[in-house]
Amino acid sequence: MTNTTSGTVSPVASPVAVAATGGPAGDRVPVVAAPARAGGASGVAMVLASTLSVQFGSAVAATLFPRVGALGTVTLRVTVTAVLLLAVCRPRLRGHSRADWAVAGAFGAALGGMNILFYQAIERIPLGAAVTLEVLGPLLLSVVTARRAAGLLWAALAFAGVFLLGRDGFGRLDPAGAGFALGAGALCAAYIVLNSRTGQRFPRLDGLAVAMTVAALMSLPLGIGSCGGTLLEPGVLGLGPAVAVLSSGLPYTLELLALRRLSAPTFAVLTGLAPAVGALAGFLVLGQELSVGQGLAVLLVVAAGTGAVRSGRRG
Repeated sequence: MTNTTSGTVSPVASPVAVAATGGPAGDRVPVVAAPARAGGASGVAMVLASTLSVQFGSAVAATLFPRVGALGTVTLRVTVTAVLLLAVCRPRLRGHSRADWAVAGAFGAALGGMNILFYQAIERIPLGAAVTLEVLGPLLLSVVTARRAAGLLWAALAFAGVFLLGRDGFGRLDPAGAGFALGAGALCAAYIVLNSRTGQRFPRLDGLAVAMTVAALMSLPLGIGSCGGTLLEPGVLGLGPAVAVLSSGLPYTLELLALRRLSAPTFAVLTGLAPAVGALAGFLVLGQELSVGQGLAVLLVVAAGTGAVRSGRRG
């Protein structure tokens, strides 16, 4: 867990918390933490705001699917975000070892793969269902890192929700879409771990800027091969910055601030609230509806995340 009062971080520290305090010992930037209760509450609020931004950003991005498809949309999102991060952060490229670059590269590969698979999923299945399946990766990570008996109960509740979603919805959900969402969940867990390790090696947001550049280089050939020059149409480019800011820029900034105040397990299980927000965004922006059984499945996963957070606080 993260010790927010002293700025020290254990090997299972929250993913961006280390990035907030800097890289090697000589480059660390001291963080003045708020009192635990106030800091925790503000951290939770930031995660919720980040979740709202990500899910509504994904819903807006889905409106581009008829023109550029999932691969074109994720290419636009990731590339614009990478350009913005490089312009704002101007990461220092000298003074890093091969191991540093290997970790940042793996982080970028996880980030790029997570985005590619998730957008493939929401092209095929409703946003709420996709997020429900994706959130299993972070939730399992929270159970493993927390090592609390109560975590098994919340994990079982989450799996019950996914089972219900499968029983009620897999006949209606595209199997490939469900598989893509589960794959995105696995890479989301890897993203959390690799984000932490990258933050230990790169100061400020330098590691994130490098990783996002790697993700952009991964997605560009896929997007160009999928839709070619359509990516440069004014209507498509006009939505690019909005999608990038809503889906990546704003949420990553909020997560950076939140993870100075929250432990990794708490942050991971808070992602259990994402399915409800995703279902709401899908309904309001895309007109997608969930059946009663699918809605109950989403509520079970949300309850598992909420219960795990409350249990973690008591511990």
